[in-house]
Amino acid sequence: MLTVISPAKKLNLEPNIKILQTKPTFKAEANNLAATVSKLSTVEQQKLMSISEKLAELNKKRFQSFKTEPTSEESLAAVFAFAGDTYTGLEVETFENEELDFAQNHLRILSGLYGILKPLDAIQPYRLEMGSKLNTNKGKSLYQYWGDMLSLKLNEHAKDVNTNILINCASLEYFGAIKQEALNLKVITPVFLENKAEGPKIISFFAKRARGAMARFIIQNRITTPEYLSDFDTGGYKYQKELSSSEKLVFLR
Repeated sequence: MLTVISPAKKLNLEPNIKILQTKPTFKAEANNLAATVSKLSTVEQQKLMSISEKLAELNKKRFQSFKTEPTSEESLAAVFAFAGDTYTGLEVETFENEELDFAQNHLRILSGLYGILKPLDAIQPYRLEMGSKLNTNKGKSLYQYWGDMLSLKLNEHAKDVNTNILINCASLEYFGAIKQEALNLKVITPVFLENKAEGPKIISFFAKRARGAMARFIIQNRITTPEYLSDFDTGGYKYQKELSSSEKLVFLR
């Protein structure tokens, strides 16, 4: 199986690890996007991503100093650089070398700037959300910019690990960049619900963390077929067979 997760807005710029970084698949496309964003004013970046003026100023500085060929000192391994709720659930800093190797082969991070990242791919600090309506030579949004490239690349990655299954632990915003008509894989999406008085409900904060924990569960147990995913019980979640289907696995706590 392949598993996809979203990136994070929050970054850890000083991870306590030195590791060999790999080259992003869509490095040229990322450089092109970085050059485009670097030309936007602070106000334009603020409007593009609905962020504060302070964050827009920081982002502008980062894109203006973006290197087309960064050194290992100027870049970070992606899975250690992202620090949002999904990555709290993933807990990659506790992985053994064998688990990192498995993740490098079976885990992919979707990215507005880099398209698709392997866990150890070298990235530079940035913020560019997949839903951004950025004008490029390919259209008026990042969805148009990436087109079917991400789907086709996932097909290739899946072939490399001999699978036709994609576990979607990404958000709607990021998985929306995957063109289903170009994807040759069966998609299975875990859904995490909280048991509330008004009924089971998705709560974003908990769902993000649970998606990271599911990715961790897959990696630590070297799971390559989906029937074992129902054993996931991290954080008190329990598989709900009656609410699930072949394309959606529902967990409740």
